[in-house]
Amino acid sequence: RFTFHGFATSRICIVDCVLHSDCLICTHQIRLVGSGSTRCSGRVEVQHKGSWGTVCDNDWDLNDAKVVCRQLSCGTALQAPGSAHFGQGSDPIWLDDVACSGSESSLTQCGHRGYGTHNCNHGEDAGVICSGQIRLVGSGLPRCSGIVEVYDNGVWGTVCDDDWDLNDAIVVCRQLSCGTALQAPRSAHFGQGSDPIWLDDVACSGNESSLTQCGHRGYGTHNCNHGEDAGVICSGEEISYIIVSFMKILYQIRLVGFGSTRCSGRVEVYHNGVWGTVCDNDWDLKDANVVCRQLSCGTALQAPGSAHFGHGSDPIWLDNVACSGNESSLTECGHRGYGSHDCNHGEDAAVICSGEEISYIIVSFMKILCFS
Repeated sequence: RFTFHGFATSRICIVDCVLHSDCLICTHQIRLVGSGSTRCSGRVEVQHKGSWGTVCDNDWDLNDAKVVCRQLSCGTALQAPGSAHFGQGSDPIWLDDVACSGSESSLTQCGHRGYGTHNCNHGEDAGVICSGQIRLVGSGLPRCSGIVEVYDNGVWGTVCDDDWDLNDAIVVCRQLSCGTALQAPRSAHFGQGSDPIWLDDVACSGNESSLTQCGHRGYGTHNCNHGEDAGVICSGEEISYIIVSFMKILYQIRLVGFGSTRCSGRVEVYHNGVWGTVCDNDWDLKDANVVCRQLSCGTALQAPGSAHFGHGSDPIWLDNVACSGNESSLTECGHRGYGSHDCNHGEDAAVICSGEEISYIIVSFMKILCFS
């Protein structure tokens, strides 16, 4: 496998190559591009028959993003934005209904409808946001706990626990969008990694945006062994996540979209085996209160419309929702009937609830008690 960096750009392409006769034949290329893109975030494009093309966001999720991030040596998948978050690409649209398990080594190993077969437009171009040159590893661990590894010179390596403390862990947890650092375990708490050991004597203030901005002895300079591999335990892999996932299935409602949290996002409901959006016609704080209560997210603070958290994808399930505010679920409120609407996804409804902050403090406190 060869990695090519574009000159004077942050673009990175991965190419799988095999030697055929005297020629090197390269296939399965992938790149991240678009407005605001970086080496490890952007609109996903794949190359087929000599042309770069986009990927449609139908069924696009974190499992698909995991494969892209791994393929580009970009660490952990943090988000899988759709709706042309990084701008619209140009024809062709190569892939649609991509279905990765998350364990594939390249995106083209995942199921899809076939090259060029789709029912999309470029307003549905898929993207990824990866953690970059840091990841947490370890067998059977949640996403936000594990051995800290950083990427340098084409190789992942560990961090030594000399001077490793909560300030260092805070930076890692923030960088991975994993909430607050609960612990900074040392002495290969999550098991021993493998060579190289990249960092030692890491000294973060806690305010840095990435671990590599912190002071250290220099890449590869250390006096450690893998019995001293550093780790983190972050609050982001919450007990509440399990509860909320169950509630989503039970109550058939979820909050999603770019910039969404557990208690704020684009409202989607589940009907006939498919998630769909809610139109913002007549959408108000009473409707939002029902959603927030249904998700145990406290009080509704805002009921934004106009696709505040990005455009969803078809179907649009509900329109003219009319809640009194006392209902126990959104589907108990009046509406025009599933699938009856005069909307587009620029009118997708959303909520911002108060409970995110309150529940976060409670769950974090419970974890401190449990881990101590």
